[in-house]
Amino acid sequence: MSELKFRKSSYSGNRQDCVEVAQHPEAGAAVRDTKHREQGHLSFPHGEWTSFLRSVQRTHDAI
Repeated sequence: MSELKFRKSSYSGNRQDCVEVAQHPEAGAAVRDTKHREQGHLSFPHGEWTSFLRSVQRTHDAI
């Protein structure tokens, strides 16, 4: 598998205590901790990742 291209939210600024996300070709998304990148990542199937993002958006919209 090719190298995953992780990115973090622009809201994080220069902080290093957040998570990074990458599109995962065999799953839906890969997530890792910026402070412990060497420990690898967690993979989430496309459907689960999409449901998570929708839930976050609904919560954000309700605030």
